[in-house]
Amino acid sequence: MTPSDRAAYRRTITGFSNPLVKFLRSLREKKHRKREQRFLAEGLRLLTDARECGIVPEMLVMAVGRDPHPLLDALEEAVSAAGGEIVEMDVDILAKVTGKDNPQAVAGVFAEFDTRIANLDRSAAPIWLVAQALRDPGNLGTMLRTGDAVGAGGLILLDDCADPFSVEAVRASMGAIFTQKIAIARWDEFQEWLRAGEGQLVAASLREPTDYRRAPYAAPCFLMVGNESQGLPQEYEEACDLRVTIPMRGRADSLNAAVAGAVLAYEALAHLERSVS
Repeated sequence: MTPSDRAAYRRTITGFSNPLVKFLRSLREKKHRKREQRFLAEGLRLLTDARECGIVPEMLVMAVGRDPHPLLDALEEAVSAAGGEIVEMDVDILAKVTGKDNPQAVAGVFAEFDTRIANLDRSAAPIWLVAQALRDPGNLGTMLRTGDAVGAGGLILLDDCADPFSVEAVRASMGAIFTQKIAIARWDEFQEWLRAGEGQLVAASLREPTDYRRAPYAAPCFLMVGNESQGLPQEYEEACDLRVTIPMRGRADSLNAAVAGAVLAYEALAHLERSVS
């Protein structure tokens, strides 16, 4: 595609009061994201990860005067080829859009993914991560990143979790928002789906648990962590096939929820790999 072809999809924004700037800024709030079914991702690395996964932003937003980069050229071509829009604006305006004093030179607007649990293929991976009432978007993004690192199928969010499409969660995922499947469900809906097929549900727990290093994990394994301050409700733990604990050697009585999920994921992965070797 030639530069003249790409120009047909380009426009420049020069004022803070432009309606498009207001629209982009609105995507930082959950109610507007839900209304528009769109979310914002910032940074060349994140947008390149999306492109390499076959996901292209509907709108590419770039700072005027940015440094040239071949990956940015590839993004422009991909967005243009998909019939998207390319928008340029001063870096000060882009800072208003992203809410960062020193924004990266590029951001993208993406359509939110279908998060129905019925769309998941449990056989696609040996490990899945599950979070119940996780409130911190940074923890949520970290769990997505962990899932990508261990080859998990995705992250299932139960009950009232943070929004996976928030700017903070997307940023913390380091691109894993585009590599991991995401499902959102209530507990009862999740249980019905899980028990309709194969799947071992494992809880991070302090109630009659097994040491996580000696637990008999089985694929597909669904590793569940609870709310950062309250953990999992007792009835949720009692419904699990296995409860495991991570020994604490110091004064702290527990790990951060996302860290606990990562520790369990790597141990379960090692166990499952040994069992098939």
